[in-house]
Amino acid sequence: MTKFSISASLLALIFLCFEVSPALALCIKSEKANLRKGPGTKHEKLWQVFRYMPFKLLKTRNDWKQVQDLDGDAYWVHAPLTTQKFKCAVIKNNKTNLREGPGTKFPKVSWAPVDKFFSMKVLKIKNNWVHVEDAAGDKAWIYRPLVWIQ
Repeated sequence: MTKFSISASLLALIFLCFEVSPALALCIKSEKANLRKGPGTKHEKLWQVFRYMPFKLLKTRNDWKQVQDLDGDAYWVHAPLTTQKFKCAVIKNNKTNLREGPGTKFPKVSWAPVDKFFSMKVLKIKNNWVHVEDAAGDKAWIYRPLVWIQ
């Protein structure tokens, strides 16, 4: 192989790695955030979410981030309202139970069941169970397949 073909192969490999890199995860860190149709407050507000809502980061434009939710829908959010310092989870279905410990032998928490889009901070993952905390500071465990974690 020539030096040119080796260099071209390395360059192609580097480009491929950057192209297929997975989307970055982020969470809403503020009490609430407006999700918009475009990057700016002049764009239509489509949805208001609350602390710990997880998203995949698609792209950034100035102080705005385009994000994707668990259903695959894309929105824009003001960047200072987000963080990548911790993981967040969101409930996938309505009427989902949360428990006092990591297993079905533990009783349901008093505030369960919860509905789709209820968001929480991930504290720990133990086997197939996730220890979570909601925006009010209440803690519980949930079966891993029932949440989308970012």
